[in-house]
Amino acid sequence: MVKRLLMALCAAALLAVAPALAMQPVKIGMITTLSTKAGYLGEEIRDGFQLAIDQEGGKLGGVPVELLVDDDAAEPEKAKQIAERFIQRDKVKLMTGIVFSNVAIAVVPKVVRDDVIYVSANAGPSLLAGKGCHPNYFNVAYQNDNLDEVVGRYVTDAGFKKVYLLAPNYPAGKDHLAGFKRFYKGAIAGEVYTKLGQSDYAAEIAALRAAEPDAVFFFLPGGMGINFLKQYAQAGLNQTIPLFGPAFSFDERLLQAVQDAALGVKNGSQWSHDLDNPANRQFVAAFREAYGRTPTLYASQGYDAARLLGSALKAVGGEVSKLDALRQAIRKADFDSVRGKFAFSANQHPVQDIYIREVVKDESGTYTNKTLKAVFTDHSNVYGEECKMID
Repeated sequence: MVKRLLMALCAAALLAVAPALAMQPVKIGMITTLSTKAGYLGEEIRDGFQLAIDQEGGKLGGVPVELLVDDDAAEPEKAKQIAERFIQRDKVKLMTGIVFSNVAIAVVPKVVRDDVIYVSANAGPSLLAGKGCHPNYFNVAYQNDNLDEVVGRYVTDAGFKKVYLLAPNYPAGKDHLAGFKRFYKGAIAGEVYTKLGQSDYAAEIAALRAAEPDAVFFFLPGGMGINFLKQYAQAGLNQTIPLFGPAFSFDERLLQAVQDAALGVKNGSQWSHDLDNPANRQFVAAFREAYGRTPTLYASQGYDAARLLGSALKAVGGEVSKLDALRQAIRKADFDSVRGKFAFSANQHPVQDIYIREVVKDESGTYTNKTLKAVFTDHSNVYGEECKMID
């Protein structure tokens, strides 16, 4: 009698514990930049990702998730420490969120070797698309060169013959200028690499003026772009030498800081809030309602990263230990992207349309981007041949 009672109690205890075990959320580690002048970039990625979770009541693909977020302060060493803690202490098998390419290069190779899947929601350095590619590394945003390639083509087609180039001296800066030059067919008036995080561009603007270009192409994201655009306008050059660049210097939050200094500037992007597809209309409306502002491309990338992971988690029933099946599910990209058409190339970077936008002031007086046209359709990247991926 006592034995049967003990067995019954044990069975009841197991039944009570089983649902609790089944409900353990999948932990997703987000390493991103939340401090420094570039901190809003990480905020956008985080908020876009969190929106997707909130829309499913704490789940992605019907699977409960827990988003662990930490600030790398744009420092590679700090990011490496966070990644190690996520893996060793928190047993994370999925990571995302890094903003800057030098940080991604420092963190991603070790993470993916440790059987953790990393889905980039921003940084897309050429190294990780080419020789440093890995089956556990995916980029849902872009390859760094993409948004510059489209501007190079546009500037060439528009008839500009002598362009001055400017970017920070770090891996992404070099990628972005390489992307522009790949499709630009005119002369280079100058090619200058500035200090990462630089705020005073007086010397560069003086040298630029002396070079007498007929256009300027620059990549200066976040606070760097704010300072450069303001100083360029103060020098009066925005009235005489047109600016071009990738979307990173013309996101919706940055535009509110620079205002008229950016009006009329053409920029390349794979996304804009005015892209007319059901997923994007829903995302933009939901983001505005949740956060009281228009999303930037960083937020759209965070949202798509979450939706992509949700599709994969659904396919494997939340079993992140099934690494092969999880990778295969991510490669399928079975989700509705805010960009519309979306697929992965052989080196696991986007195949997508890329647009030229123009900075305008809308009817409410808000500075924003207006999509002009798609210059590239189903565009990928040039580094696939360097990627010798062994699954």
